[in-house]
Amino acid sequence: MSAVRLNFKEYGQGKPMVILHGLFGSLDNWFSLAKAFADKHHVYLVDQRNHGQSPHAYSHTYEEMAEDLFEFFQQHRLQDAVLIGHSMGGKTAMNFAGKHSNRLDKLVIVDMGVKTFPVHHDLIIRAMQALELHTISSRSEAEEELHFLLDEEESTIQFLLKNIYRHKQEDGSSNYAWRFNLDVLADDIEEMGLPILEGSDVETLFLYGTQSKYILEEDKPEILSLFPNTTFKSLNTGHWVHAQDPEGFVASVKEFID
Repeated sequence: MSAVRLNFKEYGQGKPMVILHGLFGSLDNWFSLAKAFADKHHVYLVDQRNHGQSPHAYSHTYEEMAEDLFEFFQQHRLQDAVLIGHSMGGKTAMNFAGKHSNRLDKLVIVDMGVKTFPVHHDLIIRAMQALELHTISSRSEAEEELHFLLDEEESTIQFLLKNIYRHKQEDGSSNYAWRFNLDVLADDIEEMGLPILEGSDVETLFLYGTQSKYILEEDKPEILSLFPNTTFKSLNTGHWVHAQDPEGFVASVKEFID
């Protein structure tokens, strides 16, 4: 298992804070939130492997993503950091904390629990694989095709479209392509639903949406058995807590880490 060198952007000065996006996301989704924390923190936004502008790899497991993150911490000499992860990023963060809690001061897990969760991205993946991007001539055409292929909310379609870019060919021509490594993510998608088996005693905030099913009341004892120093906080949102209530999200995280 070899770690990949992760693409990142940084803001502010102070105590280190590392933020990890979710599946099909990228660090671009977190710009405004990073700036909200940059008043007191040196914020690192990171593209996880097979996402954004980080390298594409042949596999996509949480063990590998935690190892990528450890290499990132070493590269930047990060210690006593606040680590924030949403969804897939939350699971990466939990895996990292289980192995390297000595590197962390606080852990914030956004709308992700520790239980096994049935993978429910199959339709989205099939739709993206069916979208023949090399034949698409405009973003609006890609949007139209995704609406035809997917019975999803407009926000989901727009979120996916953020990952389309112009890929330059060797002959100088260009065509649209996905920034994330779609085929590898499709192959390893079952990995995304695996449970967390190793916890940490680092001080942790599980911040979740009341309209989401990733953390239910009956899940809390299992979470506490793995992360005993946990505070639970909910906001009236769905899975995209930070996007649906950014002010509540920032206030909740600042209250916890300060």
